[in-house]
Amino acid sequence: MRLELKHIHKHFGAVHANDDICLTIESGTIHGLLGENGAGKSTLMKILSGFIRRDAGEILLDGGAVAFKNPAEAIRAGVGMLHQDPLDFPPLTVLDDFLLGREDGFIQKRARALADLEKFSRQFGFDLAPDALVSALTVGERQQLEIMRLLSLGAKILIFDEPTTGISLPQKIKLFETLRLLAQQGMTIIFVTHKLQDAEDLCGKVTVLRLGKVTGEVTCPFTADQLVRLMFGQSLETRARATVALGEPVLELRDVCVADYRLRLPEINLQVRSGEVIGLAGIEGSGQRLFLRACAGLDQPVTGEIQLGGARMNRRPYREFLERGAVYLPAGRLEEGLVPGLNLTEHFILAKRSTEFFVNWPAAQTCAQTRIQEYSIRGVPTSRVEALSGGNQQRALLALLQPGLKLILLEHPTRGLDIESTMWVWSQLLERRTRGTAILFASADLDEILEYSDRILVFSGGRVARALNAKETSAHQLGELIAGKGMEIRD
Repeated sequence: MRLELKHIHKHFGAVHANDDICLTIESGTIHGLLGENGAGKSTLMKILSGFIRRDAGEILLDGGAVAFKNPAEAIRAGVGMLHQDPLDFPPLTVLDDFLLGREDGFIQKRARALADLEKFSRQFGFDLAPDALVSALTVGERQQLEIMRLLSLGAKILIFDEPTTGISLPQKIKLFETLRLLAQQGMTIIFVTHKLQDAEDLCGKVTVLRLGKVTGEVTCPFTADQLVRLMFGQSLETRARATVALGEPVLELRDVCVADYRLRLPEINLQVRSGEVIGLAGIEGSGQRLFLRACAGLDQPVTGEIQLGGARMNRRPYREFLERGAVYLPAGRLEEGLVPGLNLTEHFILAKRSTEFFVNWPAAQTCAQTRIQEYSIRGVPTSRVEALSGGNQQRALLALLQPGLKLILLEHPTRGLDIESTMWVWSQLLERRTRGTAILFASADLDEILEYSDRILVFSGGRVARALNAKETSAHQLGELIAGKGMEIRD
């Protein structure tokens, strides 16, 4: 199915999200759509897949004009979208989720659906048990399920929105194999990403957006520098990380054991000093989140003692951790970090934690405007946080942090961010580090772990390796440890 987008426009208030976009994608190809956060990539794909309506322009499928009112109409026409967070239902089984969207009438044809599921599983080498709960699947497995569901509904154009965010390297390799196979079978694949390496590895042609406009199109082979110049208008220079003298201990863990219903980590002893950056590496679900939440007082350790600035913090609420200068930034920006429905001004009011009875709204709006400018947030004081792009939500979270913090705990601080936003986030964090703030962060990006960490803790299969010196560790060594090879349990 050949796709043509002609002069697409979309406004959100004063924001021109898509500005006269023209794009042609041939069938049987993998076409990359690249751009920084807020460039208009997701908006364009949501228009194509029927989630939102365009203000102007035309969509042609195999030469015929179409206008979708909703995603159901789009999938009937052969257009399906796999979102960054798969649209599934965790309480359902794999088979029940696979049945969603099928127009079988009042009685579902479960036997036929099971046969289709098994057929696609064999075709792509997937291994999903039909009676397994979706909640028990990894992000990569949920993507596999969504791919099969969309194919069963007749999708011929498949849109993948940031599909490598939050999946492991083996899962990414499997995903890329699947996409190449789909293209060989004549499917049209649109691969939306901000990751230069993914675009280089997979796409035959890439269209680049910046500020809602098409800035150029390149055909393989192309270089990362070409893509960066199209994305940002210039090359991006990396700065050497400044050396910081470490200070007194900020956080101490003594024989700390954390656990939930799925996992129990061994006793961990760790001392984190002022100005130190420690990265947590491992496949998602290996215990990094448990560890960070325990260090923030959000979860209680099973055994052991947690000290913050020399004070014993066991059984203390998160509020007291905040008062002592420790803060936690979760990976789920909207689910845990921000409050959907509230605007930026209201968030800065809450973050101030004032004891005054009345809110000084003029002062609050002035504060919000100042923070928006300081942190380069693309929004206004009245912008609701759910309307911001992922990169701007992350900037808002950092803008909410109070000065003088002793410890920042972060879960995937740059997940879903483009290269410029990633560099900006780390410039802010490392600036705090020079003022004595200690940083613990979990990331699925091994390059990020190696580049920004002083020491690294590796989590694998319920075990935690001894702290590694980041300067003396390679990505290959980290990968082997994450896979469990040569894993040495901490004392």
